[in-house]
Amino acid sequence: MRGFRSLEQWELLPYIGKWLLIASFVAVLAGTASAWFLIALAWATRTREITPWLPALLPVAGFVIGWVYFRLGKPVEAGNNLLIDEIHDPRKVVPLRMVPLVFAGTIASHLFGASVGREGTAVQMAGALADQLTGVLRLRHEDRRVLLMAGMSAGFAAVFGTPLAGALFGLEVLAIGKLRYDALLPCMIAGIVADRVCVAWGVHHTAYVVGAVAPLNVWTVLSVLVAGLVFGVVGMLFATATHRFGALVKSLIAYPPLRPFFGGIVIAVSVYLLHTEAYIGLGIPTIVAAFDHPLPWWDSVSKFGYTVFSLGTGFKGGEVTPLFFIGATLGNSLAPLLHLPFAMLAGLGFVAVFAGAANTPLATTVMAIELFGPQIAPFAALACVAAYLFSGHTGIYHAQRLGRSKHPRRLPEDLRLGDVAEWRRRNR
Repeated sequence: MRGFRSLEQWELLPYIGKWLLIASFVAVLAGTASAWFLIALAWATRTREITPWLPALLPVAGFVIGWVYFRLGKPVEAGNNLLIDEIHDPRKVVPLRMVPLVFAGTIASHLFGASVGREGTAVQMAGALADQLTGVLRLRHEDRRVLLMAGMSAGFAAVFGTPLAGALFGLEVLAIGKLRYDALLPCMIAGIVADRVCVAWGVHHTAYVVGAVAPLNVWTVLSVLVAGLVFGVVGMLFATATHRFGALVKSLIAYPPLRPFFGGIVIAVSVYLLHTEAYIGLGIPTIVAAFDHPLPWWDSVSKFGYTVFSLGTGFKGGEVTPLFFIGATLGNSLAPLLHLPFAMLAGLGFVAVFAGAANTPLATTVMAIELFGPQIAPFAALACVAAYLFSGHTGIYHAQRLGRSKHPRRLPEDLRLGDVAEWRRRNR
């Protein structure tokens, strides 16, 4: 009996039971919050589409969003970066105010026509809700790190309907080249349960049809690697442009509420003059169209510009769905040049541009399988890994750390991505 009790598997049972309960509770919170958010987002999108004059009020909405965050949201303004920083260096519980602030700010941004996403909102809400359990359960720093990772996994999984990719996202986004396997079970439980909870609320995710996939041969492998290179460079350019433009706007406009106000004026005027309604909001109809028929090459460029401008001037939401748009339409444009099916390359661009911008090749490969089917798996893996490598040491999340350099020219471990440029200047 004593030998049985000393078995390693027996000792693991309390750990499994603890995280089964905690991660499931986090998932219920995250799945419910994400479902309500997606329902509200669908209402905002429909309302904007049937009310063409709403984008004219985007400057007013931008000022209100900026003012509310200026007055109430300074502790949570860093968004996803705050969650990542708290996982690496736990200090204090994420304020619960993050939930209503990012929820309302994102819905308002979409209602009036900013080009932003939705993953940032879901991940921030889930992370903030999860962290409220820290005090209730009196968790140690190590357990709190796992709790926050499970929350991020749950939010991502629920908002996109990709439970396994969500679980991997919470593990992979923290540090380039390093995974924390001690959080694997909690993140998996949180991702799977959160997705089911969201679906139970009646939420339906968009279906993307890739159809036939090219045969696996030397030509298709080389073509996909070339496409992955392009996707990675575009992901790098997006991350760099968003950060630099945001810094430029802050240096030019000192009063924060005026940043989205002036950004809203530019977006509203351009939409009115250029009839570019397809590039505001999520842009789901255009993403779906990229899997069906050829699209003009400027779709990806236009979405890139509108999103960088929207996020850089302070509108709330996220980067991921715009990256899906940019990647899918870019892949659509590259398909004739590489002699690959439109839908196949649109699907690869959908995930690979995000892989490059977020440095998450494993999560995006699994996302491709969950969204498009197992037949795309080898091509998705090649495209996402190539994009990850060719995006360099940049990313949409400044708080992401370097676990291991991508290239032979070594960078210090645990360096924040936001500090890479400064480190290079000092060590030339």
